[in-house]
Amino acid sequence: MYDTESEFKVLAVVGEVFKLTQYEEIKQGEKGAWLSIGAYLVLSSIKLWIGYSFLSGALVADGYNNLTDIIASIAVLIGLKISQKPPDVDHPYGHFRAETIAALVASFIMATVGLQVIVEAGRSLFEGDIKTPSLVTAWVALASAAAMLLVYTYNNRLSKKINNAALQAAAKDNLSDALVSIGAAVGIFGAQLNMPWLDPIAATVVGIIICKTAWDIFVSSTHALTDGIDEKVLKKLHATVAHTKGVREISDLKARVHGNNVLVEVIVLVDPKLTLIEGHTICDDIERRLYKKHKILNVNVHVEPYEAR
Repeated sequence: MYDTESEFKVLAVVGEVFKLTQYEEIKQGEKGAWLSIGAYLVLSSIKLWIGYSFLSGALVADGYNNLTDIIASIAVLIGLKISQKPPDVDHPYGHFRAETIAALVASFIMATVGLQVIVEAGRSLFEGDIKTPSLVTAWVALASAAAMLLVYTYNNRLSKKINNAALQAAAKDNLSDALVSIGAAVGIFGAQLNMPWLDPIAATVVGIIICKTAWDIFVSSTHALTDGIDEKVLKKLHATVAHTKGVREISDLKARVHGNNVLVEVIVLVDPKLTLIEGHTICDDIERRLYKKHKILNVNVHVEPYEAR
């Protein structure tokens, strides 16, 4: 199946290099987490100070959102640190799922904050405790939105480059924070036009956006942790194996996400007259094709004899 024996050796070396590259990429993801933490520390401090000083419930809600985002970003950072640990006796596939667990933790933190913001805004509306905020708070909100859009752009690009679930969750959080700040600014500007009720309304919208983002991250994380995988990915893997020379039929194919890796298990039916070495060569060819086309390193291939029905 291989043109030369050296081709297989080269691919084996490339595979090892790719594994090392994965750990290096995860380490790069730490930069995004640290950037988020630094931005949230600065922005939450400014928003809470200005929000309380100039009477803006929307800006205060936005500030508390950023404050808890620090905890979520720390959870992501811890997840990235753990996922860099190499395989051991208890974790033969490595610790890559720590990234997904970190994203799940981040979703719970975000949901808690979102609900708190909604409850506080609702209390303000129903109790009639509404004050017109200063225009300064609107400009602070807009400046914060611009800053978070820059952070989102950096983390989004980096998360796609290294295919990291935890950093992708952090990037989504960055984007929602930018939208939240824009919503807060709209509410504050409206309050300046003799519509003070717009400020708590904006705070409520902020809370809803936070909860929606938390839900999206929760669904994505739990899907991966329960061994779920996109059906389109399975179809592509199936096609690659099916077109491998010597494969008569695919009896079963399973795959699951493991951090930024995909683990594949496949049972193929081959000509029963093949020798053990020929059957083994087909297995090697399947592994080679899955690596070349999909960058998949962990493949378990089982060969069974094909019987015409």
